[in-house]
Amino acid sequence: MKNINVLIVDDSAVVRQVLSAMLDAVPGVQVLHAVADPLLAIERMKVQWPDVIVLDVEMPRMDGITFLKRIMQERPTPVVICSTLTEKGAQTTMAALAAGAVSIITKPKLGLKQFLQDSSDELIAAVRSAAHANPKRLSASTHAPLMPVAKYTADVILSSPSESRAMLQTTERVVAIGTSTGGTQALEEVLTALPRVTPGIIIVQHMPEKFTAAFAQRLDGLCQITVMEARNNDRVVPGRALIAPGGRHMLLRRDGAQYFVEVVDGPLVNRHRPSVDVLFRSVAKSAGANALGIIMTGMGDDGAAGLLEMRKAGARTVAQDEDSCVVYGMPKEAVKRGAVEKSVTLKAIDKEILQQLTAFGR
Repeated sequence: MKNINVLIVDDSAVVRQVLSAMLDAVPGVQVLHAVADPLLAIERMKVQWPDVIVLDVEMPRMDGITFLKRIMQERPTPVVICSTLTEKGAQTTMAALAAGAVSIITKPKLGLKQFLQDSSDELIAAVRSAAHANPKRLSASTHAPLMPVAKYTADVILSSPSESRAMLQTTERVVAIGTSTGGTQALEEVLTALPRVTPGIIIVQHMPEKFTAAFAQRLDGLCQITVMEARNNDRVVPGRALIAPGGRHMLLRRDGAQYFVEVVDGPLVNRHRPSVDVLFRSVAKSAGANALGIIMTGMGDDGAAGLLEMRKAGARTVAQDEDSCVVYGMPKEAVKRGAVEKSVTLKAIDKEILQQLTAFGR
């Protein structure tokens, strides 16, 4: 296999130094150049085009968003945004994701060198994930930090669903969506296509804390439905999509004929918090046949086990197809495990959601 050639664009000399040393030490990864601004990057790219770009968004001479848009017009390339973990940084990063970036790396204002060294697994995983992106899907329009810990399953948050199917059908319908790399653009395409009258939607998008609030706010301004970052005990109601907050798990629970979400702390599951597996398992337990599970673009296997549990509990299950995914990782694993009833294009997912409104008598 050929090396993953990386271009680093960041005005911080510390970031350039640490990231270069870190990535060059990884087998199969090579840093072509580490430059201080986009204009220097453009000159280097005339000689050799990188496979992945690690890009800061706030830089002199040309900002990262302008540079990103130019790249996506000229030659779509996987871009990992290196952003400061602040409210202002979150808003800027949303613009970058909308312009075609595939994922986010967060960095603090203080203790930068130590933070980058401690987060090497996250940074390396982000670059490798980006290298698998489908270039044709990059300009079509969080994952959360991957910490170097054991890969827990959803068992650490809640027990597995009962084998019995005691769940009674109700008029309340739930749509649960899980996605990661490339998911911000994909979710925007799906949610903006929905009318005001839709089933209640709950979403896990791998993304760091602070960024999910900005993401939800951006979508809310674009969609006919209401989109908001979930809070503990928020009710799942028609016409509303709840996005799990970065850094916390989200579960579905049932109280009588109504559904609510729980937002809880806990270990990383499949190296993620929020985890799609945790959400899907809770939906299997609380909603059963009243639910639709959708797994979309993303690297890894988070959500595959949970979607299978949903299918066994009587839920409908759908995967985004390979051609329309930025990264066909999570859907591929779900299909492989027999968790998926059918795969559909990204443009067809809104129709699958609307079918939940008339899904009685399956």
